Amino acid sequence: MQLYSFFRSGTSHRLRIALNLKGLATEYVAVDLRTEAHQSADYKALNPQGLVPTLVKDGKVMTQSPAIIEWLEETHPTPALLPTTPDDRARVRALAAMVACDIHPINNRRILEYLRHTLKTDEAAIHTWCGHWITQGFDAYEAMLAADQRRGSFSFGDRPGLADVYLVPQVESARRFKLDMARWPLITAVDAACMALAAFQKAAPAQQPDAA
Repeated sequence: MQLYSFFRSGTSHRLRIALNLKGLATEYVAVDLRTEAHQSADYKALNPQGLVPTLVKDGKVMTQSPAIIEWLEETHPTPALLPTTPDDRARVRALAAMVACDIHPINNRRILEYLRHTLKTDEAAIHTWCGHWITQGFDAYEAMLAADQRRGSFSFGDRPGLADVYLVPQVESARRFKLDMARWPLITAVDAACMALAAFQKAAPAQQPDAA
């Protein structure tokens, strides 16, 4: 499998975690967003959106990290990223969607670049923008964790799962935007539990070959 990835991309980061948790190796193909490599004709022939990540297996191209992660869960069900019951699965998917749908999309690079270059927004205002949406999302995520009386060391239960795959890259982003994580002690504890595991350590942005 070839993984087209950018080290600092949150969507690439979450897919790297999922692949590592499943024990799957990939050939890393760096796509440098800083040089607009994702907008090249060659890359857009692979992924028409010009986004990362892209996963290629046996000539079949997969895009959009949620779809790829669901594919991983269906084709490599062990170890599972989702719990066994429909109710528990709905809860975990809701936690993941809080990041995937409500925090990340409005703070990702192409949105921030539009703010910078088209709307001429200064960096202080961009940091305020990012901090506002991350804070709103993390406040809700923290409340969900606090309300779960069965929760273990992770977002759900005692094993890392789908929600953690989405949460940890967003924590990385929050720290990059200088948010004080002390506001969210439960999220911080989950992040620490995840980062004690090799699957999360190996997926970290600083550990990728294009991070230099």
